[in-house]
Amino acid sequence: MFAGGEILIWLLPLTAVIAWWLGRLSISRARPEHLRHIHPDYFKGLNYVLNEQPDKAIEVFIRMLEVDTETIETHLALGNLFRRRGEVDRAIRIHQNLIARPNLSAEYRDIALLELAMDYMRSGLLDRAETLFKELVAAGSHTQQAHAELLDIYQQEKDWDNAINTAHKLEEASGKKFSNIIAQFYCEKAEEILNSGGRDRVMENLHKAFSIDPACARASLLEGRLLQEDGKFKQAIKVYRRIEQQDPEILPEAINPLLACYRELDAVGDYMEYLRDIASKHGGITAILTLAELIYEKEGTAAAIHFVTTELKKHPTVKGVDSLIQYVLAQAEGSTRESLMSVKELTGRLLKSRSAYKCNHCGFDAKSLHWYCPSCKNWSTIKPVYGLQGE
Repeated sequence: MFAGGEILIWLLPLTAVIAWWLGRLSISRARPEHLRHIHPDYFKGLNYVLNEQPDKAIEVFIRMLEVDTETIETHLALGNLFRRRGEVDRAIRIHQNLIARPNLSAEYRDIALLELAMDYMRSGLLDRAETLFKELVAAGSHTQQAHAELLDIYQQEKDWDNAINTAHKLEEASGKKFSNIIAQFYCEKAEEILNSGGRDRVMENLHKAFSIDPACARASLLEGRLLQEDGKFKQAIKVYRRIEQQDPEILPEAINPLLACYRELDAVGDYMEYLRDIASKHGGITAILTLAELIYEKEGTAAAIHFVTTELKKHPTVKGVDSLIQYVLAQAEGSTRESLMSVKELTGRLLKSRSAYKCNHCGFDAKSLHWYCPSCKNWSTIKPVYGLQGE
């Protein structure tokens, strides 16, 4: 049973089919003999529409349609309707039926091939969809859309080599730049090698990422990690600090790795100066709290409390308040301590429930950094959250 709103949604597309038939009727008024050949099922279909039975109406109209130059558009419209509705099997049958017609023009055959490939995509039959998109590319038909869909397939399959090649072809076909996306593919290749326990060709892929997109902060994080693991701390620091010019929003990801490198070089004082600089230029509670911890180590609790309190007046955040309470608890006693513990519990709950990252494109929330948004399927759009409940 369809709800009122859903009935309206499906009646609207059906009106397009009805309008087509009414158009034919209006043409045939000049030729009264055609009126005698109106299929009785047409009136049956109209009756189903008026009685809010869109499923039965669609079946009737499909039976009535003959594939010729006047009905191809209607077939395509119905196929799209079924795919949007989730009835992909029906859409596939309609588009396969079109393609099988020997008298179908090359133009309409390519359109039907494209639609059938989209049906396969919707149903998860990526190998079949890939074959049809490649056929369209080979024929020089709908190349831009075919390349775009192939790129989507290769990303889903994590076939980064084909994704890179297809992205380059899509650049040529569309005239748009995909440098930042291609750089991410090279980073994906590098991470796959690292996750498998290897190191060969990791730097090669990272250098390719840099060459095509010098602003790729992800490549800097990966390169810094490699240099740090190899004990090349000065070089690692240089690479990590490069992120400030590439993408300042990603700087919080480099704060702890940088601290580890500076500690290895016994140069924590230099790092404190760096933290003061980036905190003043870019803000970010991670830099402030890391600096507060270093002040605590060097000067004690009172100095850390004073620093955090001063910074929170300028940039209040839940994370900052939570950290301040932690420092104050070290000196508190009795009822004051109990009250602070209650507040600390509340701030802890807020921090636990909040999302530390958000996609700038679609608003997708995440607990950890993703380079690829699973919601809107864009690259490099998920960033740390800034503001009262974030950085």
